[in-house]
Amino acid sequence: MSYLLRSDPVSRIHPEPQPLEEDDDTDHFDLLPDSLLLLIFDKVSDVKDLGRCSLVSRRFHSLVPFVENVLVRVDCVISDDDSSDEDRRFSLNTASISDAATGASFSALFRLVFAPIFKPFQALGQFLGPRRSSSSSDDEIDHNGVTHHSPTQVLKNFAEIRFLRIELPTGELGIEDGILLKWRADFGSTLDNCIILGASDYSNLDPSSSSPDDDVDNGNIPESFYTNGGLKLRVVWTISSLIAASARHYLLQPIITEHKTLDRLVLSDADGQGVLSMNREQLEELRVTPLSASSASKRTLVPALNMRLWYAPVLDLPDGTVLRGATLVAIRPSESKKEVCDASWLADAFEEPFGTAARMLIKRRTYCLEMNSF
Repeated sequence: MSYLLRSDPVSRIHPEPQPLEEDDDTDHFDLLPDSLLLLIFDKVSDVKDLGRCSLVSRRFHSLVPFVENVLVRVDCVISDDDSSDEDRRFSLNTASISDAATGASFSALFRLVFAPIFKPFQALGQFLGPRRSSSSSDDEIDHNGVTHHSPTQVLKNFAEIRFLRIELPTGELGIEDGILLKWRADFGSTLDNCIILGASDYSNLDPSSSSPDDDVDNGNIPESFYTNGGLKLRVVWTISSLIAASARHYLLQPIITEHKTLDRLVLSDADGQGVLSMNREQLEELRVTPLSASSASKRTLVPALNMRLWYAPVLDLPDGTVLRGATLVAIRPSESKKEVCDASWLADAFEEPFGTAARMLIKRRTYCLEMNSF
């Protein structure tokens, strides 16, 4: 009689854990290579969380400055107007559309700062970089003794940023409830392109329901669009969005100059109102060719523009969303050799369902406009 001995597959796949020796105090996390830890930190990305990570150990402290993917969420915005402590705590969304129409909405440019500063985040500036003088212009101390750090100051402690995202707490434009206004702009040393999607009413109403103000849709802009202020409102939307984008671009210049490893930069807001984006070529262009600042306010000068406009009195989207007075505006500088009506660029500018809205609008009749530099 013969016997065949086989190993237990369960034991082979799931071996019994070996008891640790009492004197084994090895920190197994230390066995992970630096490259793997940096990948983890890239997934964390949020600068406040990275500040907490940097407090864990000396090793983490030495690795955090080499994170390549960084997200900065701005908690509040402080005005450069120093007339009073109360007046300095304005939110960016105090700029109204009506003010933008007169060109005064950004006469007092807002500087981005963080507040409140939690202890781990406050330690980030102290832990990763040298202590700064209390007279530094990048620091603000409010009446409660809370220190505010600008993104420029915080980010200077990172040496290898490739992808930087900065998120404002709100959009700059004060929009009433029910109105849709979204924009997306690309910049180099000046505006490369901008696309704006707006609607006078944005809801999930029954598409079969109609408003008494709805015009018969024959594919053309109705006469009432010119007489009831519809065109004027779209011009205000366009100017407001361009001012907001150029103001954001102006603020980014010191960050771009200091961080030469950047491949991509995105400045957005928590409301999803506007997105400013720059790729590696555009970032390098800004470093080589200084931006032209507007003489009226601290923002980048907007060049002369060619614009294309599409309009629909009512736009019914597949998900049930209804846009009334739906308007899409595509913008490029007059000197640009790129086609303003490039369908691929326009269709991919917004997330759903607004990407679908853009694709539906560009199939309609196109109207051409021009705008001087401002």
